[in-house]
Amino acid sequence: MDYMIGVDLGTTSTKAVLFDDKNQVIATVNKGYQLYRDSSDMAEEDLNEIFEAFIDALGDVVRSANLKADDKINAVSFSSAMHSLIAFDKDWQPLTRVITWADTRAVKYTEELKKSGLGQEIYAKTGTPIHPMAPLSKLLWLKAEHPDIYNNAAHYLGIKEYLFHRLFNVNKMDISIASGTGLFNIFDLDWDEQALAVTGLQKEQLPQPVEPYEYETSMVHEYATVIGIPADTPFVYGAGDGPLSNLGVNAVKPGVAAITIGTSGAIRVVSDKPVIDPKGRTFTYALDKDHWVVGGPVNNGGDVFRWARDNMFDAEKSTAALLGTDAYDLMTQIASRVPAGSEGLIFHPYLGGERAPIWDANARGSFFGLNHSHTRAHMLRSVLEGITFNVYMVSLALEEVVGGLTSIQATGGFARSPLWRQMFADIFEQPVTVPEAFESGALAAVIVAQKALGKIDDLYDIEQYIGSSNTYQPKPENFEAYRELAPIFIRLSRQLQTEYENIANYQRKHAK
Repeated sequence: MDYMIGVDLGTTSTKAVLFDDKNQVIATVNKGYQLYRDSSDMAEEDLNEIFEAFIDALGDVVRSANLKADDKINAVSFSSAMHSLIAFDKDWQPLTRVITWADTRAVKYTEELKKSGLGQEIYAKTGTPIHPMAPLSKLLWLKAEHPDIYNNAAHYLGIKEYLFHRLFNVNKMDISIASGTGLFNIFDLDWDEQALAVTGLQKEQLPQPVEPYEYETSMVHEYATVIGIPADTPFVYGAGDGPLSNLGVNAVKPGVAAITIGTSGAIRVVSDKPVIDPKGRTFTYALDKDHWVVGGPVNNGGDVFRWARDNMFDAEKSTAALLGTDAYDLMTQIASRVPAGSEGLIFHPYLGGERAPIWDANARGSFFGLNHSHTRAHMLRSVLEGITFNVYMVSLALEEVVGGLTSIQATGGFARSPLWRQMFADIFEQPVTVPEAFESGALAAVIVAQKALGKIDDLYDIEQYIGSSNTYQPKPENFEAYRELAPIFIRLSRQLQTEYENIANYQRKHAK
């Protein structure tokens, strides 16, 4: 039997998925690690914790296969969270932890770059909106506030590049991850000279850009032994998790959008060339040099639902534990008792600042329209609707850039909630299809590996492995409520922006 492993390097866990030669899931292992928020706006991870989780996940999923003498793991391939940054000295000793996409300490320098006019010039060449998530902004912050680190840094990597460096002693970055740094020219497919000049970096401090189909062999022997695979097993670089999510749900044809809501979320479509938004609202990241994913990410997805669970539904959380049921299922039952539109209660979900479409790290959440008739159930439904309205607002910007959307493929944790799926169909007024393949990122990584090894000729081969799908049709009886509320949601998000910086600065000043 031949196998392949897709590895999904996430923000809070690493997942290893074992596929057989028919691309069916045989085993899945997930290992978590902590996201450190030691101070306001910080979001970091520990290098060793991630490496150990990766080794454990990969080793456990290999052992789960019970490989026989003539069985073989043909490749390991990667889907990886984007926008992370790690500084190393000349001897490759780390000077920082992993500074993740969720870290917003660079907000001051991001705003200065935006106001200077240079930000739009750089965005027009890199396709990465100017925001604290991007390594471009993180480097400006390090330069200004941590000169000891900045001046001693000889190398900068992301988390996947760190794993490859440690396993194979190489210094490379696939163009998909590179296209999310804010430092990579997506038209020249090389590091951008203007972005380097703004940060003060030399090209030698950054990895060599490579295609997602490149792979490494000759792993450090001790790691190959611990994992339990031959040292010459190909490790394929793969791509960023956003671009691979589109591939993994077969959202690669024109007009087909992929919506992913996990901890955060995004809506994306695939283009055959880079597309830049004159207003700077959408990103353009590479899947490979012939496929580009255009879309917008949101900071606030499933984590906001979790916030509601932990802070408003503690009793239900305890009840669910006693009954052996899922707290989220119980909460969605409660929310479903409230009519569409939550009887005029609107929630802006910006608990962690926001990326698309407002690109404001100072943004903060709010309920609007509360009156005496509203209950916790109304608040809960409005939380779900607020997350959905926000993604809808991103889709309006996306349609301006790439044209109308013809259908929606849904994935992520929310795709398992019938209420939330129906809510997306009703607010977007379009069918929402949920493919059977829940391990879409890992499956897409494996498809990339199969192309890298010459086993397939075209990425579109993934269509035959998606499996059956469930489609939710929009309900016209809910259109009126959402058509009235969506414009209010959008206008409020713009009007409140004038005060986001003030309230965010107040919170930073008085943070405990």
